[in-house]
Amino acid sequence: MSKNEEVKNGVIFPIGDKNTAYAQYFVGQSYLNSLVADPEVNIGVGNVTFEPGCRNNWHIHHDGYQILLVTGGEGWYQEDGKPAQSLKPGAVIVTHDGVKHWHGAAKDSWFEHIAITAGTPEWLEPVADALYEGLHQ
Repeated sequence: MSKNEEVKNGVIFPIGDKNTAYAQYFVGQSYLNSLVADPEVNIGVGNVTFEPGCRNNWHIHHDGYQILLVTGGEGWYQEDGKPAQSLKPGAVIVTHDGVKHWHGAAKDSWFEHIAITAGTPEWLEPVADALYEGLHQ
């Protein structure tokens, strides 16, 4: 049994549907509940839920940024060239324009965050299994 199983039922917002639109940029299963997708607002807000072991590929936000508000479970965030940071509920991450990074669940835990995103993402390579498997909470 995985840690933080209650996250799969949604912590604050429902987890949403399987994230099929972005599945090619993830290792494992994620879920997306778009909270703000208004074409007149240049910021997207989504509740993203990760099954244990799920993480997104390295990516960069161009002409924008991303703010992550961790609401449940345990996960990781890493910027290129820096050590990975353990994430737990209440953590806030600000990723500036042009910074290569990834985020996702711990190997043994569900994980959920609100992602506030502006700009255009450039999706890159998956996080190397050896890097991910070497992380410890």
